[in-house]
Order: sequence, then structure tokens, then C-alpha cells
Amino acid sequence: MGLIKAGIGALGGTLADQWKEFIYCDTLDMNTLVKKGQKRTTGRSSNTKGEENIITDGSRIAVNEGQVMLIVENGKIVDFCAEAGEYIYRFGTEPSMLDSGWKGLKESFKKVGKRFTFGGQAENDQRVYFVNSKEIMNNKIGFGEVPFRDSEFGFTVTLRGYGNYSYRITDPIMFYTNVCANVQDEFRRSQIDEQLKSEVQHNIQPALGRIAQQGIAYDQITLYTNDIANAINNGLGRDWVEARGISVVSIAFASITPDEESSAKIAQFQESRVYTDANMLGARLGTAQAAAMEKAAENKAGAMTGFMGLGFAQQAGGADPASLFQVGQQQAAARRKKAGEWDCASCGAKGQTSKFCSECGAARPKEASGWKCSECGALNMGKFCSECGAKKPAGELLYKCDKCGWEPDDPTRPPKFCPECGDAFGEEDIVK
Repeated sequence: MGLIKAGIGALGGTLADQWKEFIYCDTLDMNTLVKKGQKRTTGRSSNTKGEENIITDGSRIAVNEGQVMLIVENGKIVDFCAEAGEYIYRFGTEPSMLDSGWKGLKESFKKVGKRFTFGGQAENDQRVYFVNSKEIMNNKIGFGEVPFRDSEFGFTVTLRGYGNYSYRITDPIMFYTNVCANVQDEFRRSQIDEQLKSEVQHNIQPALGRIAQQGIAYDQITLYTNDIANAINNGLGRDWVEARGISVVSIAFASITPDEESSAKIAQFQESRVYTDANMLGARLGTAQAAAMEKAAENKAGAMTGFMGLGFAQQAGGADPASLFQVGQQQAAARRKKAGEWDCASCGAKGQTSKFCSECGAARPKEASGWKCSECGALNMGKFCSECGAKKPAGELLYKCDKCGWEPDDPTRPPKFCPECGDAFGEEDIVK
């Protein structure tokens, strides 16, 4: 019971009339997951007594793109084809099992397919089914009360949202065997929608938990929908992928928002950030003082009375916005220095990162070079350490690139190659 390829290209038409039976399935829309093949019988068929579930030897079967065809005998799959084209059905031949590169179909057939002997026409129930292998899209989903550990805020927020997911039948043999075996006409998505939706929703919480472990903020979740789909597939595991032959392809969230309690917590946290950043605190204080001055000018006891009260408040410990801005600049300078940036001494341009100033072309200042004291760690150029007085070790070699002049932070331990010009360090780079 096998298939022999008859041709590739146009399906149906006048060719169908040249064969005893022509079995086909015109279209499978997104609402139809499995459909029984339609049979067009000619006068040459040996199946002329109205027996629908018998496939005549030599019949022609057409397979369209986006379909996987299954041949079933007495409820068991005896052959399948995942390649578009036209085929001749022959008894006495081994199953063709044309998988077209589909992963796992042959392994699944070995598990659930029929073990049979070859011979003549079988007097049994024989059917042809076509399984929809296209992506089934626009499956609506919503979730609420899902805890999510936000990496930006460092605490757990409760999320709710909605969107769509899509799935695909990735193992038609397991889907037919375990979900819809021997349907009378067709199996529609509406028959399993609610079950699939419930199981996807159940796995959203652990999927988001795995995303949270990557250090992702809640408002960036929509950028990681592929990771969420993979995490959901891992969570569904055997129930979907292995037993039912279904896999989630993608998830698209239209909205993900924290609940009211989490929103209030986030707002309070963001407001508290003002008091940890000197620049933001200075701006906040300046705004508050400006508002206080306006209120003082409206004082019924006289503007001077209001301004005196404002002055007393400042003298009693009120902060000065100017001093806060100065601290903020110092903090920014420290961050730039930590990141390897430098400020140009010639024109004053700040935050330079290249070898030359982008404003005036001045060269980047060279860092102090010399030998590193083994006692205190200070860099020195002389014979003795300027910090602790230790003597320069005898034979200590100092390196400097002879091609571009680059000097390592520790001149006694240069890298293998100069990071500026790529020249290898050797004896010619030793500073005499």
C-alpha cells in the first residue's frame, strides 16, 4: 500500500477522469484542521456499488501545498505524504512515507502506524484525510493577575494583558491519532479552541517567569515574544508537542499593563528616584522654590513677610539647587571617567571617547606610564617609588608601542598586540 508520484503541477482537471478514482481536497481554510478527502469516481472504477470507504488500486490522489495527506485503514495510518503533487495508490508496495523533510513524521508512523502484510485489494474501511499544515493565526488570548519580577524596579508587579497567538500542526500523525481520529467529514478549530486557550493561559505565568530571569523590565516584554513562545512550548511540553503534534508559533501582545496597586508602587518608586540623582533633585527643588516664591508674593501680610519666611526655611537647612547641580556634574564626570571618556583640555569639549577631540582635533591625554610598585601599586618613572620609597626592581622592563606610541596601563605587562595599531609587542618596544 504505497504511493507512486504521478506528476507535479496542476491538480484535478481532465486528468482526474483518466483514473479509476480521483481523491482530492480543494482548500483547507484556517478554521478547518482536518478534512476527509473527496472522491470523484469514473466508470472504470471497481468501486461502483457505492462503497465510499474503499480505495481502488490505481486510484489517483492529489495533495496541495499546505496539506499533509494520511491514508487510514481500519483506524490506523498506513501511509502519508507531505509533498505537494499527484500520486497513484498501489497495493503490494511498501508505504512511501513521503515526509518532504518534516521532522519526526517517520518516527511517529513507527509508533502508531499499522503493521500490515502486502497483498491484493483490502476489503476493509479505507479513508484519505488531509491535515492543514499552515499556521493557524488570530487565536485571541487574555491574562490577568500574573506576577512578574521587574528587573528595573527590583520588585514584583502584577500584570494583565491580551493579544493573539498562532499555532501549527507540526506532527499530523500524532494530531490525527490523539485528537481527531476517524472524523466523519472535517475537524474544525472551534472544537479545541477553548482547551488550547486555557492551556496557553496556564503556561503564560511560568513563561513570563523565565523571561524575568533574563533581567527584562515589564514594559519590554513585547520585544521578547519569540522567547515567550519558546518558553510556552517548553511548558506545554508533552501535552502539545509530543502527544498532540501542535506547537505555538508566535505570540503578539496588544497590551501589557500593571494593575492599579502595581501602578501606584511604580509611580512611588519613580518619584523616589528624584532623591537619589543630584540633577533631578536640584530641578525638583528649583521648581518647588519657584512655586514658593510665587506663593510668597501673594502673602496677605505682605510679600516681604513671605520672602522672609522663605529665607528662614533655607537658612534652617534648605538645600541649594546650584550646589545640587554641581554635585550632579561631578557624578556625571565620574561616570564618564569610569566609561573611559575624557574631557578635552584645549577646547573644553566633554565626553570624548576617540583618540582625538571631535571638536578641535587635540590628541587624547596620555595616561601616566612607568613601572608599577609591588609594595603599594603606584606607577613611577624614577628609580624609587614616589609613594612608599621602594626601589625600582632590577631588570624591570617597560613597554611602549614603537609604531604608534601606545602605552599599556601597566607598562611591565603589555598585551600580545597593540590595541591601537595591531603591532605585536617585542624587544623593539622596550623603553630603554
